[in-house]
Amino acid sequence: MKLKKIATQMILALPLATLAFSSAAMEKVTLKLAHNLDTSHIVHQTWAQMAKDLETESGGKMKLRIYPGGQMGGPRETLELLQNGALDMTKAMANELEAFTPAYSIFSLPYLFKSDAHFKAVIHGAVGKEMMEEIKQKGFFPVAAYVGGTRSFYAKKAIHSPADMKGMKIRVITTPTTIKFIELLGASPVSIPFGEVYTALQQGVIDGAENNEPSYVQTRHVEVAKFYSDNQHSAVPDYLIVSNKAWARLSDEHKAVLEKVFRKSEQNQMKAWDELVLESKKEAEKAGATFIEVDKEPFRAALRPLYDEFKNDPARGPWITKVEEVAKEISQ
Repeated sequence: MKLKKIATQMILALPLATLAFSSAAMEKVTLKLAHNLDTSHIVHQTWAQMAKDLETESGGKMKLRIYPGGQMGGPRETLELLQNGALDMTKAMANELEAFTPAYSIFSLPYLFKSDAHFKAVIHGAVGKEMMEEIKQKGFFPVAAYVGGTRSFYAKKAIHSPADMKGMKIRVITTPTTIKFIELLGASPVSIPFGEVYTALQQGVIDGAENNEPSYVQTRHVEVAKFYSDNQHSAVPDYLIVSNKAWARLSDEHKAVLEKVFRKSEQNQMKAWDELVLESKKEAEKAGATFIEVDKEPFRAALRPLYDEFKNDPARGPWITKVEEVAKEISQ
């Protein structure tokens, strides 16, 4: 009996012993991550901490070298580098991944998400994981998703409903979806480089724009557009993208460590983002901004034709149905 007990204990201890041995025998790896964000951006700061966590969790065997500020180009260039195996990781917004698979185009659809909890349940849940797998055939895939808040309108006059937007010129990131979206609300979509929005607002070339609260403050658009209508029409995640070639050359031990620090980075970024939004609202109000709580239903009603178009599309419709199912699950 004593020998049997000892044997059982040895068997139970085997996975731990194997793990310890594997960790000690893990090969040294340095991964390269390039993105176009400033070092002050929350996502960059999240990755800077992730680099430290990676080194700690791997016992110094794994390192992450970060190239911020567009040193290797914008998302288009860095995604190409991933496909060629010349770079290991990069950052891309969901709308920058639309060109590779229709799954990510659903994030362009206004009012798809019922709440912040719904949005997070999608990007961090089973549907989000399925979307990550969907794009693998392109040579890369997302391994972590980060929140970017909700985008709302801000303008030189108050916007309470779509009726207030009639005839207004609104700067948007021009895609077929955003153009139709603005037109359905009675306004005119205007394509202007992001860096020129401040001057365009100041000179009356445009009447308003749309973005989240931190961007509204950090760009100083709050100085020339004093009304922020909290209509929350869209939520677009950022993704950490890894090259298929980079992932394939990693051992299971390497991947396990990375998965751990990826999940931790998501939690860290969500917390930091929520804090930044609160701080940004306070700064905006000090600068003279007025935040307007609006009834979202008139906006949703005006955009119903766009929603129906997406829902009836054979490529995008099934993804919208999956997102709707998540909303039902979290409401139960």
